[in-house]
Amino acid sequence: MKLIVAIIQPHKLEEVKAELTKNEIYRLTVSDVQGYGQQKGKTEVFRGHEYQVNLLRKVRLEIAVNDEFVKPTVDAILKSAKTGEGKIGDGKIFIMPIEEVIRIRNGERGTSAI
Repeated sequence: MKLIVAIIQPHKLEEVKAELTKNEIYRLTVSDVQGYGQQKGKTEVFRGHEYQVNLLRKVRLEIAVNDEFVKPTVDAILKSAKTGEGKIGDGKIFIMPIEEVIRIRNGERGTSAI
């Protein structure tokens, strides 16, 4: 069992969800997050004043999968989250082991609880 955490551009969320659904991956948690990385923020103008935005808005996806779904999940995210502009900021994917999963509703454990 693995936990896949992906940080993506907000405007790519619907495309990523659609691609995951095509690969029969239906369960995910989505959070709005802010981050600071290689992009180092951006400059915006508001009412004629220029200011620096250091934390950029991103979307964090958390997807718990059984081992056989790791590759299809990662491939779906890679295919759909890429902006194609070749610029920094498309995001990252992290894959972490899951020690145990317990379904609260009925106490079911392990791979069947995912």
